[in-house]
Amino acid sequence: MGTVLMVVLTAAAAAAVVVAGAVRAGRREARAEGARLAEEARRRARRSLDAVWTMDGREFERYVADLCRRDGCTDVARTGGAGDLGADVTGRLPDGRRFVVQCKRYARHRTVGSRDLQTFNGTARAEHGADVPVFVASCVFTGPARRFAARHRLCLIDVDLLGFWNGGTPLTSFLDLDIGRSGTHRKLHPDHD
Repeated sequence: MGTVLMVVLTAAAAAAVVVAGAVRAGRREARAEGARLAEEARRRARRSLDAVWTMDGREFERYVADLCRRDGCTDVARTGGAGDLGADVTGRLPDGRRFVVQCKRYARHRTVGSRDLQTFNGTARAEHGADVPVFVASCVFTGPARRFAARHRLCLIDVDLLGFWNGGTPLTSFLDLDIGRSGTHRKLHPDHD
């Protein structure tokens, strides 16, 4: 009887080791698949922006204003131009808060640095009464720019997030992201999709 019990316990322990290994392998595979799917989603989002790369600055501002309207924002106006003091698009979010958007339609291989964000931060709330300052760029933000934005509660929408916004994700989904920790901060090669 003791030998049978020993054999059963040994078999059970061996089975537990096998199951635990399979669970760990499954988790690794799930994490790898999740990372692969996230990267593919970023690539699709960037590819969906092909029209953005052909726009000039004013067309880009109209495009951003249209996305705001699509998402239920009201009183949306494109105000960009000489002397706009950093307000290219203004309006009200669905919850009534006033937003001000600064748009930068740069080449995909460029970056937006903290100097542009410092200028925008200096006018968005004080000059334009923004409850929610939003900076939208067709490229990426530098690490120092993201950290500055996080400290001053600026919403940043870079090329990746712009692709998701273009794909139907509402503007309000981006307002509370921890922008200081997100993104790659890497410039894209001019021919990168």
